[in-house]
Amino acid sequence: MAVTASMVKELRELTGAGMMDCKKALSETDGDMDAAIEYLRKNGEAKAVKKAGRIAAEGLVMAEVKDDKTAAIVEVNSETDFVAKNADFQAFVKAVTEQAMATEAKDMDAFMEEAWIEDSSKTVHEALTEKIAVIGEKLSIRRFEKIVSDGCVVAYIHGGGRIGVLVEAETDVVNDEIRKCLKNVAMQVAAMSPKYVSRDEVSQEFMDHEKEILLAQAKTENPDKPDNIIEKMIIGRLNKELKEICLLDQVYVQDSDLTVSKYVAKVAKENGANMTVKKFFRFETGEGIEKKVDDFAAEVAAQAGM
Repeated sequence: MAVTASMVKELRELTGAGMMDCKKALSETDGDMDAAIEYLRKNGEAKAVKKAGRIAAEGLVMAEVKDDKTAAIVEVNSETDFVAKNADFQAFVKAVTEQAMATEAKDMDAFMEEAWIEDSSKTVHEALTEKIAVIGEKLSIRRFEKIVSDGCVVAYIHGGGRIGVLVEAETDVVNDEIRKCLKNVAMQVAAMSPKYVSRDEVSQEFMDHEKEILLAQAKTENPDKPDNIIEKMIIGRLNKELKEICLLDQVYVQDSDLTVSKYVAKVAKENGANMTVKKFFRFETGEGIEKKVDDFAAEVAAQAGM
């Protein structure tokens, strides 16, 4: 398969690896993007897989919580930041959030076909179409999540709607201190972007996959070290990675002497509560969406001699 400049650009954005390294990886893997990422990681060229695509779309993330028990979070996209700041657009996103609070839908298709909360004679999809006609830009209701809890749910919105987080905890005590604790945990999620609540959620498949990657990296970097030393290195690196991607294992950003788990336990003890962080959702506006194709592909082509 011919390797194109746009493919090199995409792989470079995903991995942070050098241009020629990306071109070589794609050539070696016959243009398979996932295999090329694996190739770069195994050869130590990719420091980290940054993101699944450049964040380029505009819009808003909005969340709502009712009585500590029911919460919803939505992302609605627009083409420009100018529209995202428009009062009419913001009012529409608020209505979408209220729709999500009331919905029984389990996926976006069902959500879009529900009766619109502000006018039951039309569907959510029809309301969106009308709003597009009024605002004059392409708009998209991209995703939603809803939580109905027996414990406590809190929401946190960062950057005027750039990032939104819901955190749910099982707890037999709900007071201002518990809410504040969970709000701080939500701020942690916004800042540190964990993938899991705890190690219990990490699949064996993921662990085996990461061990394979780390083994290849360690052998590339330390060709003369014996296998038993390499094994210890892998365990150490895997534990370090888990501390970064598992919320409860992360260093608590407001007190580096504590992990998030220890912080939650401390607040729970102070309030006589049995509290466990159960779930979180983190939405970042435009996450993984490439808004437009610019001239960078041509620049890559010129430099790579394509």
